[in-house]
Amino acid sequence: MLTLAAFSVLAADEPAKLHTGKPIQVLLITGGCCHNYPFQSAQLTNAVAKRADVQFTVVNEGGTGTRGQIALYDKPEWSKPYDVVIHNECFADTADIDYIRRITAAHKAGTPAVVVHCAMHTYRATSFDDWREFLGVTSRYHEHQSRYPVHVLNRTHPTMLGIPEKWVTAMDELYVIERMAPEARALATSRSEKTGVDQPVVWENSYHGTRVFGTTYGHSDDTFRDPVFLEMLARGIVWAANPSKEGTRFFRVAPQTK
Repeated sequence: MLTLAAFSVLAADEPAKLHTGKPIQVLLITGGCCHNYPFQSAQLTNAVAKRADVQFTVVNEGGTGTRGQIALYDKPEWSKPYDVVIHNECFADTADIDYIRRITAAHKAGTPAVVVHCAMHTYRATSFDDWREFLGVTSRYHEHQSRYPVHVLNRTHPTMLGIPEKWVTAMDELYVIERMAPEARALATSRSEKTGVDQPVVWENSYHGTRVFGTTYGHSDDTFRDPVFLEMLARGIVWAANPSKEGTRFFRVAPQTK
């Protein structure tokens, strides 16, 4: 477990921070199959530190396979010290119901979350829907990698203010969404190059009243180099954590330039 106190001094030409004051306590859970999680974690923590006063605790456990478990989840009240938990793990074949319900119970009790990419395929081997209800979406497979245009559905949502009109992702996978939870709302979509169907790629969910912000993008290293993607995650973290209004700001950022 690695704890990072993340503060930065703004240069004159940098936008004002999204949150200032008491640091948001962020737990980043990562590990598992198929992704460069050390790189992703470094990119995410460094980028968010420039946009908000935060303190990260990073947990990378469970190995690099599809059946791992995170030991932290075995601790009573594992989420209690944190204002928001980021789930960026990838364990598709882990199916222990008691283990999974220890995770969802913390969020049902009020711990906000940000869920990224393979979190949507984590625990997909299970026959029960607790995790999927928490995520707000059900997905079991993805389409090929490409550079997908992103269509924002709700430009007034605080997490979407940093998205340019014509954002095209880095090379990434398009997850096929079978179902959205009743309380989930799509914030942005991308169109399948195979079927022409618009797939939700960014959304918000209310899980028993707890805020959840999610995106299916986040596969490639280049995605975690994309300043628009990182800005969106920073805004999602601040929005989900919902700190005091006095310390929270949502500013529009300059349009994306090539």
